[in-house]
Amino acid sequence: MTTDIRAAAPPRSLAARIGRIAFLVVAALVVIAVAAAFFLTWTIQRSFPQTSGELSLKGLDESVTVQRDDRGIPTITASTSEDLLFAQGFVHAQDRFFEMDFRRHVTSGRVAEMFGASQVGTDKFLRTLGWRAVAEQEVEALDETTLGYYQAYADGVNAYLASRSGAELSLEYAVLGMQNPDYEPEPWEPADSVAWLKAMAWDLRTNIEDETDRALLAARLADAGETTEQTGALIERIYPEYPFGKNPVIVPEISPVDPVTTDATPASFSGSGDAEIADALRTVEWREADSVIEAASMLLGGAGEGIGSNSWVVSGDLTESGMPLLANDPHLGAALPSVWYQVQLKCRKVSEACPFDVGGFSFSGMPGVVIGHNAKIAWGFTNLTTDVADLYVEKLDGDSYWRDGALAPLEVEKDVIKVAGGDEVPLTIRRTAHGPIISGLTDDFTAIGEDPVVGDADAPLPLAGAPEIPAGDTAVSLRWTALDPGTTSSALFAMNTADDFASFRRAASLFDVPAQNLVYADLEGNIGYQAPGRLPIRGVGDGTLPQPGWDSAYDWQGFIPFDELPVSYNPPEGYIVTANNAIVGDDYDYFLSKDWDYGYRAARIAHLIERRSAAAPLTAQDMREIQMDDEMWIGKQLVAAMEGVPVERKGPKAAVDLLRTWDVQNTPDSPAAAYANVLWSNLVHNVFIDREVPMPVGDQGRLFTVVGQMLEDENDPLWQNERVGVDDMQSMLALAADQAYDELAELQGEDVTAWRWGDLHALSLTHSTLGTSGIAPIEMLFNRGPYRVGGGASVVNATGWRLGESYATVTVPSMRMVIDLDDFDASTWNHLTGASGHAFDAHYTDQTADWAEGIQKPWAFTKKAVGKATVDRLVLTPAG
Repeated sequence: MTTDIRAAAPPRSLAARIGRIAFLVVAALVVIAVAAAFFLTWTIQRSFPQTSGELSLKGLDESVTVQRDDRGIPTITASTSEDLLFAQGFVHAQDRFFEMDFRRHVTSGRVAEMFGASQVGTDKFLRTLGWRAVAEQEVEALDETTLGYYQAYADGVNAYLASRSGAELSLEYAVLGMQNPDYEPEPWEPADSVAWLKAMAWDLRTNIEDETDRALLAARLADAGETTEQTGALIERIYPEYPFGKNPVIVPEISPVDPVTTDATPASFSGSGDAEIADALRTVEWREADSVIEAASMLLGGAGEGIGSNSWVVSGDLTESGMPLLANDPHLGAALPSVWYQVQLKCRKVSEACPFDVGGFSFSGMPGVVIGHNAKIAWGFTNLTTDVADLYVEKLDGDSYWRDGALAPLEVEKDVIKVAGGDEVPLTIRRTAHGPIISGLTDDFTAIGEDPVVGDADAPLPLAGAPEIPAGDTAVSLRWTALDPGTTSSALFAMNTADDFASFRRAASLFDVPAQNLVYADLEGNIGYQAPGRLPIRGVGDGTLPQPGWDSAYDWQGFIPFDELPVSYNPPEGYIVTANNAIVGDDYDYFLSKDWDYGYRAARIAHLIERRSAAAPLTAQDMREIQMDDEMWIGKQLVAAMEGVPVERKGPKAAVDLLRTWDVQNTPDSPAAAYANVLWSNLVHNVFIDREVPMPVGDQGRLFTVVGQMLEDENDPLWQNERVGVDDMQSMLALAADQAYDELAELQGEDVTAWRWGDLHALSLTHSTLGTSGIAPIEMLFNRGPYRVGGGASVVNATGWRLGESYATVTVPSMRMVIDLDDFDASTWNHLTGASGHAFDAHYTDQTADWAEGIQKPWAFTKKAVGKATVDRLVLTPAG
């Protein structure tokens, strides 16, 4: 008899069967996960560029060599200028094409074509300003050689586009395809490059925010029953004059130099504002932003606390080598990838036909180098912070507006915004002689248009005696230098090939928008400074408040001639410091601005240069250490002011005790720095924000001046605030001390010695578009961090944060460099992220850890040093 073994076996338990099923399910999930990982890995890696071997490309005349070092930074060598810039376009596209593509949609007001209906409001604002139209006019005005450079660059970008599509270009396109499957990038054009300069001008704007805040505050105070004299006095209190007696100016004495002579023609004054010309804005997110201005400021983080820069140059008289040292660290919104792209452009034989031998930081999407050095000179930039934009209150009557007692027709343009996955949206753009009407597009500008306030520079106070606003409809227009065609697109090439101070100044004369402080050093041992830019000469008003558009006396009258702009050449001090502080004293012939950075960074840098050079000759390491200085100027006064303040609870007492031994440095590991900054935030909130009429806070450097004066006067009426139940300075400080302890205890625990400023102030790198999609798995693909950082607002190590919102770092030294004119190969460099814009590429954020620590590394420049540092070598050859 045969036994059926299966029948004889005992039945499996329920648990065993469940275990079996669970195993199969887990196995299936593992297989799916592995398959998904392989698919994701394949999708990610197929967008990585080829960096070694050989590629054949149509459009090249001769072979080009691209050598990359261990950070993926390319040195491009070619025989002709056209081949060199063609290759730069190709390499930029290899590493950063999605970033470039997104930027050009921003500058042309076409973001909704990529990201859908949520961006229509942003596009309306961008299209109304009209950057793309201005860029096209600038391209039409380029000389044949410069236009050839831009076209060669565009041809290089398009050569890369011809070889790839979709996710092969970048992982972002795979994600975008889920929402917008029909999207395909268009060929690159020269105007796509030139328009990016407008975006940078918008990002570096400063005065418009202050002008808007003053106007809104004046309106609120008037509605609260304050007289114009009271309102004007309060505005003067919270927007004080630059502290000339305390902090330095950039050019104490203007140097005599020869007038600039150039074949090119700098931009000329075009009257009150060519009606055809307008200008645009910037960036956008996948999700809908809270406001159009917010959306338009996302690409680079927007203008705000920390937007500025440090740069300085030191003469060889003060250095160990006997040659100059030049340091620069521009402050911009934190961006991923970084706004900067390091590159070197070298002609095999430098000649008039092929004049490039230059290295430094470029913008992906633009040919040439923006900041850096060539074989003979070095240069750096900081934001000039002059007032180059004014708001005008316009008196409307239907499709006309009042102008000197007569009606003038509005220029009206009809446009259409295309929307991915949606219907087209009509847009009507209206312009006056001053520029585009921007009220109706943002909450703040609309509020000014509906409840306008205008100012008069000749009045004893900003409002008293100001022109009366006529009855009827009103709107707000924008007059801004970046809305006129300019010459900056030519200036970069002139600067890249300059070889002495005279040719450097010729290049600077073309650098009109955005206006920048330019510092200089050369191999002959000279140092210098030049203020370039298209800086307006105003009529009656000074632009600190909106101007009456119906009276042409308030129009701009022209621009300051270049040869009358401040210049310094080999000053007796042996150094020049620029940190967005006032350029010259009040005795300068022209009005430049009232809204400078208040000079605390500049004063600290100058102090450190003088102190260190008095002890020993300066070295490049001294420059790097100064860049990372964390001293919080207002911290000194806070420490002194907190002595004797009646703090009663145990926790706050322990917190205040931290300040007694604090070195006033905002280092990442400092508990005292954490407490001081939270104390400062609560103090400012109680004094200015939590009032019946809230006051704008904005730049913390300005508040250092305002609160610093208050701390010297315990009877200052601003210490009184019924909303928080306080009527004197001691009570206000005690309240802030308690609040700061409670806030930090909740965030980091009750042990005050365990508090850390670096954790509170950490930087999270957020991808400029998909990083804020609201979809966690997508954000995880592209975002990085957080990273612990030191520094702070109005600190030399300028890691800015937003008062009243968060202590997280939002604006940063976007790059740091120290150029040693004694040895270019020993010059050191670092920027926020890395060379690559491809998530998961080895060079996506490989510089960030060094950036957070302030570590800079040498970058080979000479031919022999570049060869030794080369890790990957790619040869581009002509097709056929």
